[in-house]
Amino acid sequence: MDSGAIRRRLALGLAVLTASGLLAVAAPGEAQAATAAPCPGRKVRTLPFSTGTVLVYKRGGYVCAATVTKKPGVRRTMSVSVQARGNRPVVDRGKYAYLAGPVTVHAGRRCVWLKGTVGRGSYSSGWILC
Repeated sequence: MDSGAIRRRLALGLAVLTASGLLAVAAPGEAQAATAAPCPGRKVRTLPFSTGTVLVYKRGGYVCAATVTKKPGVRRTMSVSVQARGNRPVVDRGKYAYLAGPVTVHAGRRCVWLKGTVGRGSYSSGWILC
């Protein structure tokens, strides 16, 4: 075998090792980003409905919520709303592929009303976390 053929095989082997190493490093980060919590604090409720789920978190006197679709990757009209009793709701609405929100309100010890929509499906909690 001449030296040119040896160099080509070494280059091919190095390219394969580099590509496999990049895949091994990139894949866990993408998987972790998909499962990362959208809000700080501890999850206190998971409110499922036909086309998605509203995730609710608490930290200190703050309540944070996000709406997650059941079919990620397809841009759909989505929204999430959190309202502390006595205040106006904080809303995030638009066309998203995975997540609407997060939105955060200071509730203190007051009740909150959560709403979430994905396409035609929706959820409305009533006053909770009192």
